[in-house]
Amino acid sequence: MEHGDRIAQLIVSKVDHASFIQVEALSETERSAGGYGSTGRK
Repeated sequence: MEHGDRIAQLIVSKVDHASFIQVEALSETERSAGGYGSTGRK
């Protein structure tokens, strides 16, 4: 290793933190039982 050699890089970035709310049940959705990626189209 030589004087001035780069040994690491750093990215400073904002990190958002999510907050969660626990519920007993979820309401119905437009997709209903189809789930993720379900559009109702075939």
